[in-house]
Amino acid sequence: MGFLNFFLGEKKSSASVAKERLQLILAHERNGRSSSPDYLPQLQRELVEVISKYVSIHAEDIKVHMERQGDLEVLEVKIELPETK
Repeated sequence: MGFLNFFLGEKKSSASVAKERLQLILAHERNGRSSSPDYLPQLQRELVEVISKYVSIHAEDIKVHMERQGDLEVLEVKIELPETK
């Protein structure tokens, strides 16, 4: 039947059409996001506050970066800690 439907023009169910449309909308919204979400500066400040309770650091010692790798979003946090003596 599948082979015959190919030549006769298979009708798609409304559910499959709706699913395809939703996937297109989600893909469009994901591409429309900026590479740097709004919460990153606040996240960086809060990280400084928490780490400062244990180690003496400055705001410029922490770098927070969000990047996209294929379908994944990767949050990268680099923290430069002072050398222990």
